[in-house]
Amino acid sequence: MRTKRTNPDFLNGVPEMLILRLVSRQPMYGYEIVQAIRDATGGAIEFGEGCVYPILHRLEAEGLLSNKRQSVAGRSRVVYRITAKGTKQSAETMQTWKQVMSAIQQALHGGEDGQPALA
Repeated sequence: MRTKRTNPDFLNGVPEMLILRLVSRQPMYGYEIVQAIRDATGGAIEFGEGCVYPILHRLEAEGLLSNKRQSVAGRSRVVYRITAKGTKQSAETMQTWKQVMSAIQQALHGGEDGQPALA
């Protein structure tokens, strides 16, 4: 039996960031978000429905997303939209993420100040 791989623990907070970013581009329903994350990352990151739906409910409870039931391709779906608060949170999270990525790149590859990179 093949075991489904899981994402590394250091991805804590990444599903929320990706969900807010994707939904800021266009309203989406849950399974569509699952597929969009997989597709956008070339399959490198996969969050199943069991991960995504609780996050959607939490983001909605926090006022970062809203939802509306609507018909999509002939099926009734709960479609999520980002709120103004969610847009602000998404921008802040993206800025923080860029700073973290930059710091990690610097640590891995060495900084301009002559400090050695991590081996």
